Amino acid sequence: MEPYEIFITGYAKLPKGITATELYHVIAVGLIVDKYTGKILDVDCSLVTRVAKQFIKNLVVGKNLKDFDSIQNDLKNHYYGSAKKALISAFKTCHEKYKQIMESNKNYIDIDD
Repeated sequence: MEPYEIFITGYAKLPKGITATELYHVIAVGLIVDKYTGKILDVDCSLVTRVAKQFIKNLVVGKNLKDFDSIQNDLKNHYYGSAKKALISAFKTCHEKYKQIMESNKNYIDIDD
């Protein structure tokens, strides 16, 4: 682990009728983020299939958590699984947590960069 790395999680309720709901009831998203820049360094989520997890990883690693609109647009335009709304909600929670962390730790960076 590098000193600039932080771990942020977001959760959201999954829709009924999909496998992930039967297993987890909520979607969990875990992000490793560069606290100085907001760049997403790694991601994992509680989607069931390996290919879905890899797809989300390919979609968001390298993106900036400060730019939630870009992440949301990519999810809306490229992910067509049943958990789309829950994933967007979980990423939004991560975005909000990042803003709170940066606000309470102004010595990291100015969140309005």
